[in-house]
Amino acid sequence: MTFKELDLFYALAENPNVSEIAKEKGLSQSAVSLAIKSLEKDLGEKLFDRIGKKLILNERGRIFKDKTFNHFLALKDSKEFFKKEKLSGSLKIMASKTIGTFIIPQTIFDFLEQYPNVKIYKETKNSNEIIKNTLEGKIDIGFIETEIEHKNLIKEKIGEDELMIVSKEKYEKEVFIDTIKNKKWLLREEGSGTREIFLKTLGKYSDINIFMEFSGFIEIKNLLKNKDTITCISKYAVLEELKEKKLFEIKLKNFKFKRNFYLIYHKNKYKTELFKNFCKFIKKEINCIVSNI
Repeated sequence: MTFKELDLFYALAENPNVSEIAKEKGLSQSAVSLAIKSLEKDLGEKLFDRIGKKLILNERGRIFKDKTFNHFLALKDSKEFFKKEKLSGSLKIMASKTIGTFIIPQTIFDFLEQYPNVKIYKETKNSNEIIKNTLEGKIDIGFIETEIEHKNLIKEKIGEDELMIVSKEKYEKEVFIDTIKNKKWLLREEGSGTREIFLKTLGKYSDINIFMEFSGFIEIKNLLKNKDTITCISKYAVLEELKEKKLFEIKLKNFKFKRNFYLIYHKNKYKTELFKNFCKFIKKEINCIVSNI
């Protein structure tokens, strides 16, 4: 049985005139009759007595109506709710450390304020983990900061980032990588987009002294107070420290560390209204954020 069939059944239970119901519902009389016959076939019961051009509810029909009408009203209310409130439901997302910590939290907050019937469950992982979870269908949307090409992934660029080499020491001029390669480098762990872009860009000069590795930025920033420590980090992670002159950028000759931010999802992902509106909203907001930094 279908919602349409039930809707016609309850309408005819109140008004047995088939032609009037057909006109009210925008259907032909034959379409109404066929729908009722289909419902009766599914139930294995005749629900109406055919008297002239009218369908009169019989005793079995009255029992069916009494047993089901309240449930139908609840179902109808739910259907109307989702018609009016398309942006309902939940999304599971994962974001890389830079995006998840410094870029999208406020945007998610703003989205949820607009759509109170939405829930967004966010985890922060490194890019490799996000790609894996997206391919396995465990999340709806991923936000990464590394390059990826995969036949089962859709990738959309949502912004750009610049990685900086920073230290508590101030360098007045640009330096060559050779002059700082033996410093105590504090880097993100393997699998992070920041580390991958940095070392890949250095190429044959990537044999630096990796002194310690971390899963996040806070430990790195805290340890930069130590002598000879240095790191490569997103500009978004050190905006405050640079402004307050607690850390300083070291300009490196012949190297620029640029990368893109991407939104990814599985190619077979069903795009609900919530999914489409959230993606549109967050792409617009992130574009504003990165344009104003």
